[in-house]
Amino acid sequence: MARENLRATVLGFAAAIVVFAVLFYFAGVDELVDRVTMAEPTYLVAILAITFLWLVSWGTSLKTVLGVLGVDISVIRSFLIFTGATFSNNITPFGQAGGEPVTALLISRSADTEYETGLAAIASVDTINFVPSITIALIGAGYYATEVTLGRNLEIALVAVVALAVGVPAAVYTAWKRRYDLERRLIGVLTPFIRTIARYVPRVSVPTNDGIERRINGFFRSIERVGRNPRGLAVALGLSGFGWFCQMVALWVAFHAIGAPIAFSIALFVVPIGAIAGVTPLPGGAGGIEWTLAILVAAASSAVSFDVATAGVVVFRGFIYWVPVALGGLVMSTESARGWRS
Repeated sequence: MARENLRATVLGFAAAIVVFAVLFYFAGVDELVDRVTMAEPTYLVAILAITFLWLVSWGTSLKTVLGVLGVDISVIRSFLIFTGATFSNNITPFGQAGGEPVTALLISRSADTEYETGLAAIASVDTINFVPSITIALIGAGYYATEVTLGRNLEIALVAVVALAVGVPAAVYTAWKRRYDLERRLIGVLTPFIRTIARYVPRVSVPTNDGIERRINGFFRSIERVGRNPRGLAVALGLSGFGWFCQMVALWVAFHAIGAPIAFSIALFVVPIGAIAGVTPLPGGAGGIEWTLAILVAAASSAVSFDVATAGVVVFRGFIYWVPVALGGLVMSTESARGWRS
């Protein structure tokens, strides 16, 4: 299983390199390097600080959700766990979908809790993060539309955001209302699958049917506890919204760093839309997100060409993507080497 995951990660990064190569070819490698290397250091320091603010806010959101589930951890511990979670998401295909199982294991070990509780916590945080991102994107796009006429690329992006704003909450609501039926179906489907896989995993005992059912029940009960805690949800949503705001400010500052400022309203809606590209088979959406952001920024700003937009996006993603990878990689390696003590 580990060998298959490693193969998928290697193939994902190989594909990302190809995607980046095509992007840099169209943007112009020499021009891109010149703009990025001439970025104002003061602005770069500001982006680094904003990146840490984003990580702290979303880490604290995770702490809030874990607190609702009866798991008490410090802000520093939640920050470290979240950077490890972001590292997992950034090196596995399909973004959060690929990194959540690893993240749940990290949470269960470092917070000394059940695996299903960790999975419920990170799944809840991912769902909570979706709400403010789409809301802010709609506000930003609406404001921007009052200033200029939307081009075709922006119209398509706005339609996609509206569809997500309607479709995803509807799907979540339907799943919530039918959660008990969904739970029974999952138990029926996953039990034989898990027992079969366990027979071929060294040093892992085959779980009993009752044990699997208990863990799946535990996952759904944890989701229920989060959903039935309005105060915890409100705090987590507020922290999530602040984290998104930090990312948007970071993109806005990145374009100031290269001497090509953009309207802040553009950053408001392109950052959440760009994040949608993170669900591609590329590790953490690397390459796909850069393409999406560069196209949208160039389409939204008549004063910014595609090559300039690419340079600004590269500076932005250089911090938002690689800082969590570096820090989270250190966290994950430490956890693998010795484990944490509460």
